[in-house]
Amino acid sequence: MAADWVVDIESLRQRLTSPVAVLCGGRSAEREVSLESGRACFNALQQSQIAAELIDTQVDGWWQRLSGGSEGGEFRHVFIALHGRGGEDGTVQGLLENLGVTYTGSGVGASALAMDKLRTKQLWRGINLSSPEFEVLQTDSDWQQIAARFGTVMVKPAHEGSSVGMAKVRSAADLQAAYTEAAKYDAVVLAERCIVGAEFTVAILNGRALPAIGLETDNVFYDYEAKYISNDTRYLCPCGLTAEKEAELQALALTAFNSVGCRGWGR
Repeated sequence: MAADWVVDIESLRQRLTSPVAVLCGGRSAEREVSLESGRACFNALQQSQIAAELIDTQVDGWWQRLSGGSEGGEFRHVFIALHGRGGEDGTVQGLLENLGVTYTGSGVGASALAMDKLRTKQLWRGINLSSPEFEVLQTDSDWQQIAARFGTVMVKPAHEGSSVGMAKVRSAADLQAAYTEAAKYDAVVLAERCIVGAEFTVAILNGRALPAIGLETDNVFYDYEAKYISNDTRYLCPCGLTAEKEAELQALALTAFNSVGCRGWGR
């Protein structure tokens, strides 16, 4: 089964008409993570004997090095290792489309939608896909009523990734404070009912769901520190679910992925 996911490196080399530009860094709140991702992707390409170069999109005029035509830029193929706004939200994808440059991952529309938690949740509710109850927060929200209705609440900026600006709270006072902090990152902030239980992640590759991975952390939740800094976060594969439950989880993840219109890979 795994053979279906293996890339034919030799065939890929033959199709490439220029070195690969690995885009990373940028100006989002996830810049440091993106730099790490970029280096890892660049190293993997080098190990596969594919010519590549790291390009930090924080540098002015970086895009002038790209060209999909026969003249002008040095690069006609891009591996997107950008995280967050400007990299995952359709912005850079739109630029690359206009330049005629081939790139990895989802297209403009799917990227823009997937980066917007509110619109994505509205879509999923429209197709009856299981997703926690939520409410959009405002400065005059009824904190007491929301805390009482949801119990434990996850507060999330709608357009950030990597758990940036997120908090897990239980009281009305903490909910209001978490909103104030999240609003520093985004004009749209969600309160979502916290679902208590084991946590899993499922990657999608080439139209198929990969084995689920169990996530365990001693932090309050799987936050930025647990994702990228801590050495104590535990990743379990096999994930510990029964085969039936894992298949159900994979099907749910694949439905979520396809409904947004994503392509290539996701998680």
